[in-house]
Amino acid sequence: MKSITIKGSERESVGKKATKALRNAGKVPCVVYGGDKPLHFSAEELAFRDLVYTPNAHTVAIELDGGASLKAVMQDIQFHPVTDAIIHIDFYQLFDDKMVTMDIPVRLQGNSPGVRNGGRLLFRKRKLSIKALPAKLPDFFDIDISKLKIGQNISVSSLLNDDFTILHPESQVVVQVKTARTAVVVDDEDEDGEEGAEGAEGASEEATQE
Repeated sequence: MKSITIKGSERESVGKKATKALRNAGKVPCVVYGGDKPLHFSAEELAFRDLVYTPNAHTVAIELDGGASLKAVMQDIQFHPVTDAIIHIDFYQLFDDKMVTMDIPVRLQGNSPGVRNGGRLLFRKRKLSIKALPAKLPDFFDIDISKLKIGQNISVSSLLNDDFTILHPESQVVVQVKTARTAVVVDDEDEDGEEGAEGAEGASEEATQE
């Protein structure tokens, strides 16, 4: 998984006044959990842009003044209710030999023949929670829907992998194509079949006009 570097400063004071002063200076107070004790630090709000405002998942390399560094993943984030400014972020420290839980985005690849025939694509799970060692975390789940017909679906069971554990039931549907009023069900997805379906639609329209 790709990593983003965040440069910050360890916080000596974590009281309300100090926290407010940090935010007024355009910095975000953060806490890293998972180590021997919580680590409090702050960084410029702009430093989190590529981590927060993206659909992608990333690990984080936190580099602090004085040379200390650690790896982590973002666990929680709080925004100001009016300005949407980031006001706090919680991280969880990564260790090479410890499993971590993380949400991984799902990407759909290809064009579904079921959709081309009028079906409705339902993207049920845009992210999947998994548990894995840091080195085994995938960037995405890429799902090929180029053979997905009307009435068919792709579930978690088809995404199982020895490198990680997916924290959803195997029967959980990730993406499916449901029928719609305008749908045309065909047995063969080759071009001839599609042309035949289009011809049938045209003949039906002519019969209606007559």
